[in-house]
Amino acid sequence: MVEETVQELASALAAHPAPQVVDVREPHEHAAGHVPGARPVPLGQLASRVDELDRSRVVHVVCASGNRSRVACALLDARGFRTRNVDGGTAAWLRAGHAVEAS
Repeated sequence: MVEETVQELASALAAHPAPQVVDVREPHEHAAGHVPGARPVPLGQLASRVDELDRSRVVHVVCASGNRSRVACALLDARGFRTRNVDGGTAAWLRAGHAVEAS
């Protein structure tokens, strides 16, 4: 697991192809506002849904503050993924003035 700032994630999102971003918050949290393009996979479901993720690409993991995403990164790292934990999570993303999508 590598720690990354929201600025680093924003730069990655501006690149082509867009990065693989996973939001491990609960569905209602994701629906209220999430990093653009983030795929919702709640932490409680992550172990059973790892096959939905592309092992050949880095997985940028985000939650509300960085705690659940740290746990998710450890789980994914143990299964052979390369991960980046978004430090400060969605709260830091919003504090930095970045836009969110709602669904």
